Amino acid sequence: MGYSDLERIRLVKVGERTLRVAVRPGASPSPGGSPALLLCNGIGASLELLQPFVDRLDRRREVIRFDLPGIGGSPAPSVPYHLATLPGLLAGLLDELGHDVVDVLGISWGGGLAQQFAWRQPSRVRRLVLVATATGSLMVPAGPRVLAHMLTPRRYRDRDYAARVAPEIYGGSLREHPERASLLLHAAVPVGPLHAAGPVGPRRGYYYQLLAGAGWTSLPVLPLIRQPTLVLAGDDDPIIPLVNGRLMAAMIPRAHLHIYRGGHLELIAEPMRLVPAIESFLDEEL
Repeated sequence: MGYSDLERIRLVKVGERTLRVAVRPGASPSPGGSPALLLCNGIGASLELLQPFVDRLDRRREVIRFDLPGIGGSPAPSVPYHLATLPGLLAGLLDELGHDVVDVLGISWGGGLAQQFAWRQPSRVRRLVLVATATGSLMVPAGPRVLAHMLTPRRYRDRDYAARVAPEIYGGSLREHPERASLLLHAAVPVGPLHAAGPVGPRRGYYYQLLAGAGWTSLPVLPLIRQPTLVLAGDDDPIIPLVNGRLMAAMIPRAHLHIYRGGHLELIAEPMRLVPAIESFLDEEL
């Protein structure tokens, strides 16, 4: 997996924070007249993890990815932060990149950030895509063994461990091919000042991100999310049981639920199966 020749990787200063950002330029006109697509990643994952999905998207669509503080190539924050405070950081990032309005896709932990951003910064979000995600601390949880694996970044640092636990925590296509988890979670990352040394930066970056979601829930504000929303939920997702997707789609006024066959990482493990539904949704006329 690698970047396109036109993709720009750079460090962007947003207030007191510095974020590593990748921008794949789009074309004019963009497909369906859509704005850029901002991607919010899962816990502990650098922007490289989303490369298989980005490679499948319409080449005319501008795509923005970023590493959260302490993850990938973004410097670790000196103090913890909370998910509720991050919409301002995303708005500042869009200001720096020259975007007033974007479409937003969030996967897993990033889906929580996407919900929070759509609610707190509604004028900046045209359409919302929520993949393999839930409502935070108030949700139908995964089993205790799955949750225990999520408390550590070990799967990002140990290839053998990643393959060993992949069927249990990710489900879907990784049940039959757990070795793919090592390839996906340990995507080749170039070394240099603008690149990450690996998917996870300092360990405290992972734990800060884990802590950022403590006590957070979107449940009370789901009816206030007014953007057209596509909820994608897997029928074999050990981390986010399917009932969570059904609940979110029922509570967000303009939501549509798309249930796919597969697990938690299907967006990157089998992107060709999910991209058509996402592209169709983003290109619909309002």
